[in-house]
Amino acid sequence: MTRTAPERLRAADDELSDAVEEVLASYLERRGVDTAAIDPAFGTATAALTDFVLSGGKRLRPTFAWWGWRGAGGSPDDPHAAGVLEAISALELIQACALVHDDLMDASATRRGRPTVHVDFARRHAEAGWQGRPARFGAAAAILLGDLALVWADDLFRSSALPVEAIRRAAAPWEAMRTEVLGGQYLDVLHQSTGDTSPRAALQVDRYKTAAYTVERPLHLGAAIADASPELISCYRRFGADIGIAFQLRDDLLGVFGDPAVTGKPAGDDLREGKRTLLLALALERAAEQGSRASAAAIESALGDPDLDADGVDRVRGLLVDLGAEQAVEQRIAAMTGSALDALSTADIDEPAASRLSDLAVAATRRRR
Repeated sequence: MTRTAPERLRAADDELSDAVEEVLASYLERRGVDTAAIDPAFGTATAALTDFVLSGGKRLRPTFAWWGWRGAGGSPDDPHAAGVLEAISALELIQACALVHDDLMDASATRRGRPTVHVDFARRHAEAGWQGRPARFGAAAAILLGDLALVWADDLFRSSALPVEAIRRAAAPWEAMRTEVLGGQYLDVLHQSTGDTSPRAALQVDRYKTAAYTVERPLHLGAAIADASPELISCYRRFGADIGIAFQLRDDLLGVFGDPAVTGKPAGDDLREGKRTLLLALALERAAEQGSRASAAAIESALGDPDLDADGVDRVRGLLVDLGAEQAVEQRIAAMTGSALDALSTADIDEPAASRLSDLAVAATRRRR
């Protein structure tokens, strides 16, 4: 049975991913008409972006934004609830931009078990027998489609059916978030290039590349739309920063120890890409403290080695366990999750949002993919 718009909104608390999917599918279909009108070839390219956006994902960012709004007094029965759903769905287009560009910068071959955008378009070039280098065309296509996702995110956010005052209030976290995630991306590239393996550098990237735009700012965005108090926004931001970093630390562990069948990425890909994570920073720090030059050399030689095989990944895994780095990161995740939940308990947050945010914190930091 087809549901009415109010019925879909009332169900959004329990079916938020589906509601976000509906918004994105409808919006991307409309924008696909625009791109096809420019040229059918452009329409075909942007259809790949649409497929990428709708092909999966945890929809964490809209989820945190929705519950941030609900916790600040928002209700599915609010006349502007549909506009809220549109505005927070735009976060998934920022995520698409970040992933497409990140995969290119990291030279990742797969994403969610499928070829990454730059790999897909390089294949199209090669199969068509076009002029020039397929890899260069694939990179150019990924840059442009990632840029388009960012442009469309802003278009969807600012055209959402929200009161002008709500858009104005939400502009500050929206603008800060976009700058922060790009800053985090740059610092990630910079630290890999300079070889900075310090825990400080790793946490700096975690803070801005992941925490700010995954949890902290989406919560802030939802709260701003609801015209929340400065006290609640401060609580959300403390909670979001800690959970966001813990989320990334879990991702770092999965990048080395995760099951490819579950994560959708080859085992040890983070090592091959040379990611300077806290996990590796702590391992190198402990190796230096223990005077284990051989351990440090083995880890350093594996970092950024595109030809690192399964045996090499296993050797590094063993070193990370033996040096206590894996356990240290697990302890950091537990501590930050506890700190975040403590921050959450200090504010007057409407139910069921308070309970949902607590559940989300645990789910985000104990996940297997």
